Amino acid sequence: MARWKKFRLCLALALWKVAALPAQDPGIASVSTAIDVQPTRLLTKPIAENWLSYNGDYTGRRYSILHEVSASNVAQLRAQWVFHAPNSSSLEVTPVVVDGIMFVTAANDAYALDAQSGRTLWHYSRPITEGLIDDASQHHNRGVGVWRTHVFMETDNAHLLCLDARSGHLVWDVAYTDGNRNYGATSAPLVIKDKVIVGTSGGDDGIRGFVAAYDAESGKEVWRFWTIPGPGEFGSSSWPGESYKLGGGTTWMPGTFDPELNTIFWGTSNPAPDFDGGPRPGDDLYTDCLLALDPDTGKLKWYFQFTPHDLFDYDAVETPVLVDTTFRGQPRKLIVQANRNGFLYVLDRTNGKFLSARPFAEKLNWATGIDDKGRPIRTGLQPTTEGTRVCPGFVGATNWYSPSYNPQNSRFYFMALNTCNIFFLKPQEFKPGQTYYSTGTHRSKGDYNQKVLLAFALDDYKPAWRYVQAGEGRSSGGTMTTASGLVFFGDDTQTFEAVDAQTGKPLWHFNTGQNITASPMTYAVNSKQYVAIAAGSDVFSFALP
Repeated sequence: MARWKKFRLCLALALWKVAALPAQDPGIASVSTAIDVQPTRLLTKPIAENWLSYNGDYTGRRYSILHEVSASNVAQLRAQWVFHAPNSSSLEVTPVVVDGIMFVTAANDAYALDAQSGRTLWHYSRPITEGLIDDASQHHNRGVGVWRTHVFMETDNAHLLCLDARSGHLVWDVAYTDGNRNYGATSAPLVIKDKVIVGTSGGDDGIRGFVAAYDAESGKEVWRFWTIPGPGEFGSSSWPGESYKLGGGTTWMPGTFDPELNTIFWGTSNPAPDFDGGPRPGDDLYTDCLLALDPDTGKLKWYFQFTPHDLFDYDAVETPVLVDTTFRGQPRKLIVQANRNGFLYVLDRTNGKFLSARPFAEKLNWATGIDDKGRPIRTGLQPTTEGTRVCPGFVGATNWYSPSYNPQNSRFYFMALNTCNIFFLKPQEFKPGQTYYSTGTHRSKGDYNQKVLLAFALDDYKPAWRYVQAGEGRSSGGTMTTASGLVFFGDDTQTFEAVDAQTGKPLWHFNTGQNITASPMTYAVNSKQYVAIAAGSDVFSFALP
C-alpha cells in the first residue's frame, strides 16, 4: 500500500511539472522537428512559399511566384511582427524560411523564429571575435544555408558552423582560414548537392582570397580554389615574389548555380593594395572577376574580368543573375551583373563570352566604354599624391545589395548610386593586423550622393524607368520582385517600399525608423503571403489584414 501511495505521489508531481511548462504551439513543435531539406528541394525554382537560401533559389533572380500581395492591395500591407536582435545595430541578413520556420543571423548569433508570429524557437550564441580589422570587425553576417536537418553559418573570423535545424545545437565547427586576423567572413553559405560553399572577406587587408567547399555532413574540406594564382600558375605574372599571398580577390558574397550546366558562378573582390598598382603589374587575375567553377571539384571552367588592374576598389561580388531568354534574336543562357564599376554586363553563361555592356551610372569618368571583347576603354585616371576625382566613387555605382529579375516583363532591377571621390595614393608596406589600401579617398567637393532604383530590359541601352531616392546615398537596401507585378526594396530614407514593376509607380511604404542595409524576401505560411526585411537591429514581417 505504501508503494502505491508513493507511485501516486510521483505521478501527481510529474503531472504538475508538465502543467507548469510554458505553453507551446503544437503546430510549431511538429514543424520544427520535421525539417529535412533534401538537396532536390534546393533545386526548386521559382521561389514560392519557402525561401531556402540567401537569394531564394540558385538563379539569384529574387523572383517569387507568390501573388496574394498585388498592386491592387499592397497599400493594405501591415506589420505583423517585429523581431529585435540585441547584438547588432545594422543587420545585413536575408531571412531563410523553411516550412514556417524562419532562420536569421546577427553577428555570430543564429535564431529560429516562428515565421507567423516572430516568436523565438531557439537561439545559438557565440561571442564576437576581438582583434579583427576592417569589415570583419563590424561582425556583419548575411544569413544561413540549409541542408537536410542542418543549418550552416559563417562567423566573423571565418569559421563554418553546422547547427541542428531543430534545436540550434552545434554539430560541428570548422575554421577555414589559418587564423590570420586579416581574414573575415561576412557572407551566407551556399549549399549545393552535399557541399557547403564559402568565401572570405578582407580583400582590402592583404590576404589571399579563395572559394572553398566542405562536406555538409562531416565538415571536411572537399576542394579550394585560390583566386590569386601562385608562382608558375596562369595569371601569376601580376604577382611578383610572394605578393600573391597579399593579393586580395576575396569572395564575400554568395554566388549562384546552374544545375543543368553543373556550374557555380562566384564574384571576386578588388586587388590589394587597393589604390597602388605598382606592386601588382598586369591584369591582377582573378580579382574583379566572375568565376565559373565545377561544384564537384572546384576546377575553373572560365572567368571574365570586369576591371583589369583595378585602382578604384571596384569589387565584382555583386550577385550574378541567371536569365534564360531570347537576347538579340537568339535563345540564350545568360548571366547578368550590374557591376560596381558603373556598367551593366550580359554574358553567355555557357562559356563566359561577352555579349554586351552599357553604362548605368550618371557619373562615370574612369572609362569611356567597353570594347567588343569586354575590356574597359580607360581614360587614364588613377589615384595620385595630390588626389584625383574619379566616378564612380569608392563604394561603387552599385554594390552588394541584391538585384532582381522578373521573367514576366523581362526587367532587371537594381539600386544605383551616383557618387564621386577624390582618390589618393601613398605607397605602403604591408603589416599584419593593418589594412592595405595604400591610402584612401575623400568626398569630392561639389558632388552629391544619390540612390536611384533602375529597371532595365536587357536589350535596351537606357533604363525603362528610374525611381530617384531622397537621402544621402548611405543605405544598402536591395530588391525583390513578384509575379503580381511588384518590386520591393529598402530605400534611402529608412523606408521599406513597393513600386509597380512595369512603371516604377510608388504604391506602398513603411518607415522602419532605422537604416536599411539588407535585402527583402517573401514567403507563405498556410497560404498567407508575408514580406520581410531587416532594418537596423530588427526584422520586420508584413502581410495583408
